[in-house]
Amino acid sequence: MAKTVGMFFWKRLDHPGHDSCRLLKLTDGWRLSGAAVFRDADRPCHFHYEVSVNPSWRTRGARVFGYLGGKPVDLRIRLSGDGVWRVNGILKGGLYGCVDLDLAFTPATNLIVLRRLSLRVGQRVDAPAAWLQFPQMRLVRLPQSYHRIGRREYRYEAPSAGYTGTLHVLPSGAVSLYPGLFEQVTSGQEKT
Repeated sequence: MAKTVGMFFWKRLDHPGHDSCRLLKLTDGWRLSGAAVFRDADRPCHFHYEVSVNPSWRTRGARVFGYLGGKPVDLRIRLSGDGVWRVNGILKGGLYGCVDLDLAFTPATNLIVLRRLSLRVGQRVDAPAAWLQFPQMRLVRLPQSYHRIGRREYRYEAPSAGYTGTLHVLPSGAVSLYPGLFEQVTSGQEKT
């Protein structure tokens, strides 16, 4: 049985759009379930997403479906116990050692890695992720690092994506401000 423990709503800062998701506690882990609706390069985009993780916040799999402009998208992403990533059953190389999934079109998945890492103030960690690029919708390795610089602030760097900024987070680990990209509009229950 799933229990909602957090609800989040963001507006995009780089394009018109919004994202809404729920954090669910399951008997055997956690799930993020949400939808992102936005406009990019004059294309309407609408994605539903679900990301499942185990009790220690390691990604098990995800589903992303919807459309990118006029192109339908339906991706089932899985991470096996031996560290192998697959998209719609097809093996994706170059991702060994990645335990987190980062969906480029939403700030929701940052919550997962922040909860898994559970950094103390002053700690810095490299945490490469399997990154679902946007708009390519390909799964690739994303070198990234998190440096907890305050109680609710993390210096985030993803050089290959061309991004560096200070993320502001809620007690749950959900991002409240992702400079230049997302800002939280309202919060649901902050029980996590």
